[in-house]
Order: sequence, then structure tokens, then C-alpha cells
Amino acid sequence: MPGSGKSTVGRQLARLLGWQLLDSDAEIERELGHSIRSHFEQYGEDSFRALEEAMIAKLAALPGVVLATGGGAILRESNRQALRGPGNTVVYLRASVDDLVRRLRHDTQRPLLQDVDPAVRLRQLFAQRDPLYRAVADHVVDTGRSSVSAIAHLLAMQLELGAPAAAASDQNLHPGDATDSA
Repeated sequence: MPGSGKSTVGRQLARLLGWQLLDSDAEIERELGHSIRSHFEQYGEDSFRALEEAMIAKLAALPGVVLATGGGAILRESNRQALRGPGNTVVYLRASVDDLVRRLRHDTQRPLLQDVDPAVRLRQLFAQRDPLYRAVADHVVDTGRSSVSAIAHLLAMQLELGAPAAAASDQNLHPGDATDSA
């Protein structure tokens, strides 16, 4: 979801693991030479999603990478398959709609939140995307009540311990909970 902390948490997680952070949106903008918002305005969402699909296929295959994707990347089956590729662990940073609204209330760069009531639009996006995120995720981490640092450390420990992915998509990890080994 937009505003869940993918890039921010990803940056800290990559540092903790000694891996490279790649942000699919930033990589797309670098290749295009202009902003995603500008691309949306000029060519539309379908064009952007095709670029995103190609970029995720490329980046998800790289080793030693924390990949932060755009919030809508989960919509395409091909992206979900690429993310679930061999050796990959998928983390869903889950935030409540209220948290997302609070975090994004002044955002002017996210194309899908422009010219609409952001709260209404975020509820629609959440209803559409949350089940997809949950289906693909090895780990679901609630970001609403934890610091970026706590979330990144939780994930780093979980990944370093090699916690089994089996049933992890049904498990919500909450930094600070005594039952979380990560």
C-alpha cells in the first residue's frame, strides 16, 4: 500500500543485512528520466504498470537485494510470481487505512491519490490489495504501532534466523511482541 513504509523500512533493512536497496519506482523514474506522476499523466496507468512489470521481473531476480515495490505492483499476477521467485522472501508491511490516511494526507506525488478524497481512495485500494498482499507474503508486519527501526530490526532477525515461511503469511509480526522471535 502507498505509505506503508516500504522504501523507508527497506533502506534500514538493507543496511542491517548488508544488502542493496532497490526501489522499483525509483529505478523506473531513473530509466524514464521523469517522474511516475508525469508518466501517469502523459501515458496512463496501464503504460506505467507494463514498465513496472518489466522492472520487477528484472530486480526480483537479483541476489542480495531488498526490493521496495510500488504499492500497486501486487495487482499483476506476473509481479506476484516474480516476487515469489526462488530464494525470495516477501514481506507485507501492513498499515491500517487510518494510518495510511494520516501519513499521506499532504502527499502531492502519488498519482492515484490526486483529485480524489485520499481517505476514500485508500479504503478502496486497501480492499482491493490487502488480500493480494496477504496471499503472496511470507511475513506480514503490522507497521502501525512500531518505529521504522524496530520493524527493520525485527525483519533482519527473522531473515537471519531463517524462520520458515510456512504459515508465516497467516502470522502477523509485531515488533515488541514477546512471542515474536524476530
